[in-house]
Amino acid sequence: MDVTPTAIPEVKIVEPRRFGDDRGLFCETYNRTRFGEHGIDADFVQDNQSLSRQVGTLRGLHFQSPPHAQAKLVRVLAGRVLDVAVDIRHGSPTFGRHVAVELSAENWRQLFVPKGFAHAFCTLEPDTVVAYKVDDFYAPDCDGGIVWNDPDLGIDWPVTAATVQLSAKDAALPRLSALAPLFRY
Repeated sequence: MDVTPTAIPEVKIVEPRRFGDDRGLFCETYNRTRFGEHGIDADFVQDNQSLSRQVGTLRGLHFQSPPHAQAKLVRVLAGRVLDVAVDIRHGSPTFGRHVAVELSAENWRQLFVPKGFAHAFCTLEPDTVVAYKVDDFYAPDCDGGIVWNDPDLGIDWPVTAATVQLSAKDAALPRLSALAPLFRY
């Protein structure tokens, strides 16, 4: 398994090694010991999966605040996404900056998103299936988010306001500047 820190070192790209033969492929997508060797220490407790039918479906930017903050390990089972993590830790030298990585069923990459980051993805192919592990259970009272097109974030999404597919909830999220300081660096 190869683990590569991104421009924000706490966010990591995980590339499992694939072993193939004439039957297909095998790979280990998660191993607590190997992840720990690369500084990823998360006790995952829940697996989530989504299906997005249309290209341009954007889910996020979501996070859970303390005491139920979540780290995530995200991967794509079918299709392709632009996966984004935004640093929302007040006092961090990378506060408000983001990392964007293409994840696909073809490249098998995973993205580790630590606590203190908002997360979103935008589908690049129809019928995209995204799966992710989280290290705390869903807590509706700690559910939060940032609007996807906050101009202060400067995310280069592959959609426009006219073409994006959003939930009503995600369309009404606040800008980062309107959030209380929920995470400290």
